[in-house]
Amino acid sequence: MERIVTESIGANPAATAVLNPRELPLQRLYAFEQERRWMRFLVQPIQGTTRTWTWGEAMLEVRRMAAWLKAQRWPAGSRIIILGKNSAWWLMADFAIWMAGYVSVPLFPSASLQTKEAICEHCGPVACFLGRFEHAIPNSPQSTDSFVSIACPDADPASLPAHCLHWNDLLTAQPPLQHSPLRDALDVATIIYSSGSTGQPKGAIHSFQGLSMMGLSMQSQFPAGLTETDRVLSYLPLAHIAERALIEMNALFSPVEIYFVESLETFPTDLARARSTVFFSVPRLYARFQQKVYERVSEKRLRLLLALPVVGALTRRKIRRGLGLDHTRILAGGGAATPVDLIRWYRSLGLNFIEGYGMTETGITHVPLPGSERVGFVGQASPYAETRISPEGEIQIRGPMNMLGYFRNPEKTRAAFTSDGFFCTGDRGEIDAEGRLRLVGRLKEEFKTSKGKYVYPARIEELLTVTNIFESVAVFGEGVNQPFALAVLSPERREACLNPKHRAQVEAELEACLQRVNANLETAEHLGFIAVSQQPWTIDNGYLTPTFKVRRFALEQRYSSQFRQWELAGKRILWLEAQ
Repeated sequence: MERIVTESIGANPAATAVLNPRELPLQRLYAFEQERRWMRFLVQPIQGTTRTWTWGEAMLEVRRMAAWLKAQRWPAGSRIIILGKNSAWWLMADFAIWMAGYVSVPLFPSASLQTKEAICEHCGPVACFLGRFEHAIPNSPQSTDSFVSIACPDADPASLPAHCLHWNDLLTAQPPLQHSPLRDALDVATIIYSSGSTGQPKGAIHSFQGLSMMGLSMQSQFPAGLTETDRVLSYLPLAHIAERALIEMNALFSPVEIYFVESLETFPTDLARARSTVFFSVPRLYARFQQKVYERVSEKRLRLLLALPVVGALTRRKIRRGLGLDHTRILAGGGAATPVDLIRWYRSLGLNFIEGYGMTETGITHVPLPGSERVGFVGQASPYAETRISPEGEIQIRGPMNMLGYFRNPEKTRAAFTSDGFFCTGDRGEIDAEGRLRLVGRLKEEFKTSKGKYVYPARIEELLTVTNIFESVAVFGEGVNQPFALAVLSPERREACLNPKHRAQVEAELEACLQRVNANLETAEHLGFIAVSQQPWTIDNGYLTPTFKVRRFALEQRYSSQFRQWELAGKRILWLEAQ
């Protein structure tokens, strides 16, 4: 049997058992199985209808699947992949894997075939749960023939490999596991592969204790505790650390109902059904929600309406209801720094917008305490995360929530930690007098122009993002005289540009944006031009990660040889040829 943490234990000096065993994930599952047996837990939309599981019903399926997995007699600690969009079966599969003594390896459902193949080869799974996903699954003889495939009820039959087993068939023939197996605090629970914003995905090894601490860290935001009347919508990938902590781990400490989304087309209906009291999203989607509002009422008119006492209150309620957030008491952002003006906009609607911070390797480490929120800051550190800023300005974190190490990569594991055990995040930050953390940008994303001036792109990108002109934007400038923006217009403006007359109007809008942004920057930071990509950046073409972060290195690979040529063109607005 391969002990998968041998190469990594010791890289995180805080990897010692410090948590009360009753707080570990499996113990929490068994407690809720008894205490909340008849309470609703999971709500899954299925072709226009919904299916609901109570805690007791869900755990019965988990026990049956765990018994089947255990009967396969794979070595303890074997890896089992979960590949599919968020669903009730995704969570039940994860719980069953843990109960059977194995390790879950979630894959982003939208990841490319190349990425899926690389991760399958790297982690060596014995089985794979398949739900709804994009692209194919690896179908080479050395991949699919080496592991068992189990189709969840929401899987598309056309996407399934031959000889695939089926969830319901296995459960029908399998008696439930009668005992309640436990796992040690430092046993490996999951390997979470990064979304690839900085290169090839790496597998962060997390223990059961670390996962529990992610859930416990969330509790500080809810001093009165969440109740069975609280609801959350799970739609961002559960393969990502944020959704895993905020949805899965939170549910093991708070009796929340978890709702799921059937498809992108049904998202508005699913959101309205959930009536989320706590809602989490990423900056890109929050900006898109705002754009949808501005399509109905102009920014200037909305400001006027909100300033009126009675009309403003009615307008706020109408917008919140239109967004599906009329029951939301906490609106949370993460995954990347949310522009300050966007946060203020949501707060102007009466929504309590907060930001958190974490990484695949650290879990969610920062959440603002109630009453201590500061716009532009992600809050104080969790009790389980000691935070410091290095002399170079890097955020560094030490604590038992940190990963044990990178799977099968001892070299990168050693490089990820300082000699005294702090994880090097690569993020640049500042901490105020109240202990609140502010993100400034990525340490490695800073660049030097040909004039020898250092530029930090994150601040400039934030100024561009709040204009609602762009769908995606990234600032570059290595080796040229002035930084510049490479951007994709919002869908409405892309459509407008098909008409030459309207394209001229959009170009004038871009020029005004350029002047407005530069007015807020130091001379060395002034944008020389905006290069407009007529090709949207998507997960499929490799320019966005599955969590909608811009993959800067992919854009640099594609365009860096043209940066100097663009500058010499001397245009303020440069329209790139469609690819």
